[in-house]
Amino acid sequence: MKSIYLDYAATTPVDLSVIKKMQPFFDTIFGNPSEIHKWGAKASEGIKNARSQISQALNCNPTEITYTSCATESINLSHKGLIEAFSHPNHPIPPNLPHIITSSIEHKAVLETCKHLEKLGWAKVTYLPVDEYGLVSVAEVEKAITPQTTLISLMYVNNEVGTIQPIAEIGKLLKTKYPKIYFHTDATQALPYLDCDVKKLNVDLLSFTGHKIYAPKGIGGLYIKSGVPVIRQQDGGSQENNLRAGTESVPLIVGLGQAVELVIKNRAKESSRLKALQKNLISQLVIVPGIQLTGPKTNRAPHIASFIVKDVEGEAMMLLLSDLGIAVSTGSACNSQILTSSHVLEAMGIKAEDSHGSLRLSLGKDTTKQDIEYAISCVKKVVLNLRKMSPVFDEEENALSEVEGLH
Repeated sequence: MKSIYLDYAATTPVDLSVIKKMQPFFDTIFGNPSEIHKWGAKASEGIKNARSQISQALNCNPTEITYTSCATESINLSHKGLIEAFSHPNHPIPPNLPHIITSSIEHKAVLETCKHLEKLGWAKVTYLPVDEYGLVSVAEVEKAITPQTTLISLMYVNNEVGTIQPIAEIGKLLKTKYPKIYFHTDATQALPYLDCDVKKLNVDLLSFTGHKIYAPKGIGGLYIKSGVPVIRQQDGGSQENNLRAGTESVPLIVGLGQAVELVIKNRAKESSRLKALQKNLISQLVIVPGIQLTGPKTNRAPHIASFIVKDVEGEAMMLLLSDLGIAVSTGSACNSQILTSSHVLEAMGIKAEDSHGSLRLSLGKDTTKQDIEYAISCVKKVVLNLRKMSPVFDEEENALSEVEGLH
C-alpha cells in the first residue's frame, strides 16, 4: 500500500540534516549551558549559533530571539507578558484597561489567551470578523483601534484554510499612525513559505514553532523587538535574557536553528513547486459536485488546500483515506478530536452542518506530483462511496458518476 503524508500543516518529519546537527548535543556536547566550564561553554555556543541562524532569517538582532517550547508558549509569553507589563509601576498605565485587537479565526493559543486575560479583568478584547475567504479587513482593524489599544495580534497564515493576512500593510499602518500599539503575528504556518522579515512586516512580536518546519516537537521561538515590555511568565533562573527560566534544551534549539536555515534557503523554490501541486489538487477536486474550496483562490499559502465536502463527514473521509495510505486532516489538528464545528469556518460564514465535512490536505517537502494524483483519485472514490450512504445521494448520483475518476 502507498504511504502518502498530506498533513504537513499539522506537523512535519524531522529533517535528516537536522537530526545529524542535533546528535552531538545529546551525548558529546551535553553540558549545562549555564556552566562556565568547557562542557557548558560548548553547549552555550550551540545555543548562540542557533540564535544567529534564526535572527538572520527574521532580520533581527540575536538578543531579540527567545526560545520557548512551541508557538503556543510563545503566544502566551507575548500576550500575557505584555499586558502584565502595563501593571508594572515603572510603565505608564492607560486610563482604562489595555485593549487587544485580534481576529475570530486565530489559533486557539491566541483566542484562549485573550479570553484568559479578559476573565482575569486584565484586558478588553475585540474579535474582528473576517470575510468569506477568511481575510481580515485593514479598515476594520483601524476602525477597532481605541486610545487604550495596546496589542494587535493577527496570524500571518491561517492554519485551516491557508489565507494570508495583510500583515505588512497593517504593520505599516500602525508604525505610521499608531506607533504606541504593539503588533504581534503568529507566523507558524508562514515561516517556510513567506517573507518573515520583521522589519518589512513592522511587527514587534512574532511567534513560531519547530515542528512545522522539519525540526523536533518541543521547541519554538518568539521574536521580541528591543524595547517591547514583556514580563516573563516562567519564574526561576535567568535564562533567555531573564525572559524564560529553566535549563535550555540544547539539542532541540540546535535543531531549530538548522531547520530555520534550511527552510529559508529553500523557500522560494519550494513555494513555487508546492504552488503548482496545490493548483492541480484544487482544480481536480472542485470539479466534483458538492466539493467547494475554502479560503481564497489566490491569496493563500502554497502548502494548504482545504475543502468543504457536502453530505459527507470529515472524520469518515479522514479514516477511509488513512486506510488507503493517505494522511489528511479534517479542520485544525489541534481540534481534530473535538466533534464541534470549526470556529474558523464558522467565522467565514460556513454552516455548521457543512463544516463537519471539512477536508484539509497540506503539502510538504516530500510531496510529489504522483502523490497528488493518487490523492485526487482516492478522495474522489472515498467521496463517492460515502455519498452512496447519504440520503441525498440519489439526487446527485448521475452528476457524480460523470466526474472523471469516480467510475
